Amino acid sequence: MCYSAMVEQNLKRLERKLKARTDLEQFEELFRRRAEGEDLKLAKALEANFLFPQSAAEERIRGYIDAHRAATSAKWEAELFKQRKRLADAERSLAKRETKKAHEDVRIATNKIDWLRAKLTDLKRTESKVNDARIFPFWHAPVVVRETDGLVIRPMRYHCRPHSKPAGYDKRYPGLYNARRDNLEGFWKSLFGQRHAVCVLTSFFENVALNDFEKRELRAEEKPQNLVLHFNPQPAQHMLVACLWDRWEKKGEPGLYSFAAITDEPPPEVAVTGHNRCIIPLNPADITAWLTPGAELTSYYALLDHRERPYYAHELAA
Repeated sequence: MCYSAMVEQNLKRLERKLKARTDLEQFEELFRRRAEGEDLKLAKALEANFLFPQSAAEERIRGYIDAHRAATSAKWEAELFKQRKRLADAERSLAKRETKKAHEDVRIATNKIDWLRAKLTDLKRTESKVNDARIFPFWHAPVVVRETDGLVIRPMRYHCRPHSKPAGYDKRYPGLYNARRDNLEGFWKSLFGQRHAVCVLTSFFENVALNDFEKRELRAEEKPQNLVLHFNPQPAQHMLVACLWDRWEKKGEPGLYSFAAITDEPPPEVAVTGHNRCIIPLNPADITAWLTPGAELTSYYALLDHRERPYYAHELAA
């Protein structure tokens, strides 16, 4: 289902590669809302586009990034102080008398302190890392769509909320980042053939049950275990993944651009790992046709069939 992916988030590179323009207004809106306290998930690789601003809009976005980081740092520092106090209190308690609660407080506080230190270090980090480009469901990422004046790069949330559905759909149906090909004329019929997009991926991650990976049934009293597999196309490449998107609006609430990746039956090398879905990387020559709405649905199915077919090598995710 492509529960996580490495996404190309360098906007200048996307502009050159796809001859597209960036909807800077939407990016500014997104960063502003996050700086004002809205819980919006954005990858560090997306922030990197604006750390050395070249325009007034980019200057404003850099300011929103700085404000968000300062607020986040203050919140985590306060929590770190709280957990350090909890640890010290528990250690003093244990020095007097052994109790289950004090031991549990030591364990929990120690784990939280380690987590908070790691998060604060990562927040302040300036050098880039490969994982900076990784997104998960409900994170925002650059997506390419077609408008009357050409291709546009716009930030959208990776979990599609169709315009006709209530906001509560997000919790009721947490898997709507995956648009199954066999349901394009079912649940997704209002978008298929009308609102197509492309998200540029370099690799993706999937959850696979350990027993499926090992090609066996669960043993008696064995609890299901999960593996996270990282799939990398061979040779390494930018995959132009077929997606659907929509714009959700409701009076008194912020608008939402969101998208879902179309998935299909997996190729043999993915199926053999125990996973049953796979993204669809479009042939680069078909991008214009895919992003142009209003054609016969059979022509879009043909584009999905005319996909790129790299070999997906897999490894256990770190």
